[in-house]
Amino acid sequence: MTKVIGLISGTSVDGIDAALVDITGTEFDLKIQLLAADTYPYPAQLRAQILALCAGQAISMAELAELDDAIAQQFAFAATAVAAGTPTDLIGSHGQTVYHRPPQPDPRTTLPLGYSLQLGRGAAIAHLIGIPTVTNFRAADIAAGGQGAPLVSKIDVCLLTHPTRNHCIQNLGGIGNVTYLPSAASSMQKPVGWDTGPANVLLDLAVQHLTNGAQTYDKDGALAAAGTPCLSLVEQWLEHPFFHQPPPKSTGRELFGPDYLHGCLRDAEAYSLSPSDLLATLTELTVASIAHSYRTFLPQMPDQVLLCGGGSRNLYLRNRLQAQLDSVPVLTTDEAGLNADFKEAIAFAVLAYWRQRNIPGNLPLVTGACKPMLLGDIHFPCSMQEASKDWD
Repeated sequence: MTKVIGLISGTSVDGIDAALVDITGTEFDLKIQLLAADTYPYPAQLRAQILALCAGQAISMAELAELDDAIAQQFAFAATAVAAGTPTDLIGSHGQTVYHRPPQPDPRTTLPLGYSLQLGRGAAIAHLIGIPTVTNFRAADIAAGGQGAPLVSKIDVCLLTHPTRNHCIQNLGGIGNVTYLPSAASSMQKPVGWDTGPANVLLDLAVQHLTNGAQTYDKDGALAAAGTPCLSLVEQWLEHPFFHQPPPKSTGRELFGPDYLHGCLRDAEAYSLSPSDLLATLTELTVASIAHSYRTFLPQMPDQVLLCGGGSRNLYLRNRLQAQLDSVPVLTTDEAGLNADFKEAIAFAVLAYWRQRNIPGNLPLVTGACKPMLLGDIHFPCSMQEASKDWD
């Protein structure tokens, strides 16, 4: 067994998810055991700096370097805390995404390759806690012409493929993403996946706006559940080109962030919506965009949908998704034996494990890359520099 820590802070920027797992096997014989997991919130000032940068605030290179180091220190703290003294072999850290630009379709306007930047440099984490650390997972897929996201799909294939049922694994982080897993018995279909659009990001931004910062999210969807969605607005918002763009595709706060929310608020003024009505309408956009995505781009509707990520605990969102998907059962990955809250952190532990063993981590059918790629850069603490030659 190899003990690996997986770390990630997603587009919601609400904290660092950390998972300590035992991993055995390679790919389709992969087995994981979750030993410990927790979420470590950012200090308020650091979170504010990250959100400001994501929103386009200009900073100097010196300030960017300081921010990069501060995030690395928080990730190192999370890794140390979740391990709680347990000897650990490896860390896989996705870091904090502060900018993501998918590949551009028009080479006349910019280089067609995508671009993605995650802060929290692996060399600093490795130096601070003395454990080899893998970071920068998206770069190799992007260099091969891919989106650099979503990167969890191959893990979904290896851990969640069902013998007879076709599954959709739907992550509900700040941004939603899906992996369609044909059953092991199916020989005619291949796994596919893509970002479905906003999940929690607009809801969290709206709650912060409506409560003047007193609340950061709608716990259990309770505020939204008290409202009524405005379906005319949902239909209007679903006309956004992203929802009609065929996969592979990815997105982030650059598209569905504060500016997009402000546009939604302006659109809603004509309908005199209450705060609960607005949250119900934004929730309906999330579930309607997922359902539209499935019906438009899947080879067929799944037999089950398994949710993961923070949004899987939003009872109102889950109930509305069940209503949108009619007879398709909506469950969570907990019911398939994989922790729904920390699935993404577990995934980056697996990606680091694969990188250490020179096993490609991307799924080209999902990301659009031209070939399978080794994902991530390995950073060794100073005490292991000589030993690191054995890993090449």
